[in-house]
Amino acid sequence: MTSHSPTTTGSADEVSHAAESIQARLGGRRPTVAIVLGSGLGALADRITDPVRIAYRDIPGFHAPAVLGHKGELVIGTLGGRMVVGQSGRFHMYEGHSAHTAALPVRAFALLGVRTLVVTNAAGGVNPSFGAGTIMVIKDHLNLTGQNPLLGPVREGESRFPDMSAAYDPELRAAAKQTAATLGIPVAEGVYAGLLGPNYETPAEIRMLQHLGADAVGMSTVVEIIAARTLGLRCLGISMITNAGAGLSKTPLSHAEVMESAAHSGTTVAHLIESTLTHT
Repeated sequence: MTSHSPTTTGSADEVSHAAESIQARLGGRRPTVAIVLGSGLGALADRITDPVRIAYRDIPGFHAPAVLGHKGELVIGTLGGRMVVGQSGRFHMYEGHSAHTAALPVRAFALLGVRTLVVTNAAGGVNPSFGAGTIMVIKDHLNLTGQNPLLGPVREGESRFPDMSAAYDPELRAAAKQTAATLGIPVAEGVYAGLLGPNYETPAEIRMLQHLGADAVGMSTVVEIIAARTLGLRCLGISMITNAGAGLSKTPLSHAEVMESAAHSGTTVAHLIESTLTHT
């Protein structure tokens, strides 16, 4: 099957077609957990046992990622004793995708029976104490993208005005922190700010984010969480801090630096997520 056009809108019909296409390839497997793999987290997909791999080009509405570090496939199998679907590659809005398209995989996973969403990302440190290598459990977020996957008619099974007061499930956050303590993995907890990108932030924008209460900043995650919450999914978010925000370090920011730092933290985050699933 040929790859699909980036003009896909993420409509309800496209979500249904994507879910049907995925389901037809699962051989009766029913994942209950979806994991969105951020930059550098390929190690987590490698931990999924007895995997079924589905290339994005074979799924209606899915696009081949154009960003280094995003493979472009679903990996379905067992992790931490749970049947999971790993999403190796995001649809970033800075690539020209709408918020509906960025959230299409999450909506499709919900139709497959997924009830828990784990999102990961590589992020810049806004909190001066969160240096490169810090693993941050997300406790809340700021959606500063100017985009929202709930715009337009209310879809079947979704809420018009979903409550976001506990967008990141308190029990899952507690389980992740307890698991980290047991494994001897230092973790922080903080607020993630989602911006549109693709340029990195200016020093003035980092200072603004500090005043707003953000601890980390990135270009993903928030629209996925909004879509998941309107569908009633429990959510856990983990950021890998790959660099200090602009103005907090003399080192110019680059995607190569992000990828290198993410590779160093990726194995640890993969171990943490697998162990957390075992105990939830």
